[in-house]
Amino acid sequence: MQVKWTGTEATALREALGLTQKRFAARAGIAKSTVTKWRHLGDAIELGDKCTGIMETMLARATPEQRARFITAVEANLTDDSSVDSVGAPWVPGIWTAESTVVADDLIREDLVLDRRQVGRALVGVVVGAHLLEPLERWLLSASEVTPARVTAVGVGLQEAIELENAARIFREWDDQFGGGLRRKAVIGQLSEVNDLLRDSHPPEIKRSLRRTLALLAETAATMSWDSGRQQKAQQYYMLAIRAARAADDPALCANAMAGMARQLLSLDHYGLAAQRESVERERATDALEVIRLAQDQFGDRVTPTVQAMLYTREAWVYGKLGRPTAFRRICDNAHEALSNSDASADPYWINYFDAAELAGTIGGRLLDMARRESAFALEAADHIEQAIQLRQPNRRRSSALDQLGMVEARFIEGEVEEACRIGQNALAVVGQTASDRVRKKLVKLYSRTEEFANVGVMAELRDRMRPLVATA
Repeated sequence: MQVKWTGTEATALREALGLTQKRFAARAGIAKSTVTKWRHLGDAIELGDKCTGIMETMLARATPEQRARFITAVEANLTDDSSVDSVGAPWVPGIWTAESTVVADDLIREDLVLDRRQVGRALVGVVVGAHLLEPLERWLLSASEVTPARVTAVGVGLQEAIELENAARIFREWDDQFGGGLRRKAVIGQLSEVNDLLRDSHPPEIKRSLRRTLALLAETAATMSWDSGRQQKAQQYYMLAIRAARAADDPALCANAMAGMARQLLSLDHYGLAAQRESVERERATDALEVIRLAQDQFGDRVTPTVQAMLYTREAWVYGKLGRPTAFRRICDNAHEALSNSDASADPYWINYFDAAELAGTIGGRLLDMARRESAFALEAADHIEQAIQLRQPNRRRSSALDQLGMVEARFIEGEVEEACRIGQNALAVVGQTASDRVRKKLVKLYSRTEEFANVGVMAELRDRMRPLVATA
């Protein structure tokens, strides 16, 4: 095929070859900064004759499989319709097929140089539909990858591997408590270090430990990226977490990362990515259901009851989105039953957040979603959210803020305006303790809902307090 070489095609070739920016630059005999510029500018930069010749030569020397991946990517770019929603792009070539260390290298480097002003543009790359599901399912059914090790004189000892995982645990606990991505760059830096260590030769036990640590860090980076508005990066880190957890033979961690990816899909409407169209929102819910079912099919019989309960809540979330209350209640019953069979001593530490408070809060939040369409669900939503508030650990600030704002909205829907305002005053104090983008987005929606009561005295006072927080969202 005839190729017009822009930054997009050059990047597609690099990814089809499975090379990092540094290795690609070395093979092409050009500066790494040039390769980085091509990646960021895409179609906006056209390669000169000299670089075009280099790209043509590298393509000619590629294997048939690499050329096929390149052609697929170029054709996908040519058929892309910029008038559609800002979701739906295919994965870049090699995202599931290249070595995970190479994928991680590219993701980390790009993320570390991402300018804050580019965050809004980063929404464009969120992958949905068949482009998401087919490669994911095909990869899950394939054989596990083997990462070639480089020869090294000194490997990582077991104690160091344990310390690295403990560091990942601390970062995760920080995110659970505060949210907002305040230490996101630190997590990414640690992720880079562990990824580099994985290129060394280690005994199987240490190799598994490092891969598990990589998965934990990648998932934390995903959550922090999502919680700071970087949706594309969040999805890519979830993908990396899935790959690393599977390589570590940790089914529960793999299922948990897939559940995170599904939850992100269910929340895209909060970021305008579902174009506020019900049909698109339903499509994203269906995508999320497929991801959850893949996790249940692949790993459901190898995880603890607590992890099973968490997966059930994600499935119930979908049914709530689809307007299927009977299915929603059935799956919620499954979640309650699974959690009642849980054994904390058998659970991995990272699922400890999913307790009775989290279950009540998650169900209450989903009932609140349904109450926005049918107000009869508002009282039931408030009952569950109140239970979550009572049970919630005080250090779970992001979850507490979401609970409080949910309770305010439930009371509004019930028509209890004065009670909603009373709760709202307390809620804002909790909101101010977290930098979570999810909390801010929920606050913006709540502020919009209060507009119809703006002339009520207590509401005017509450809106005055909300306004500065909304302005920074």
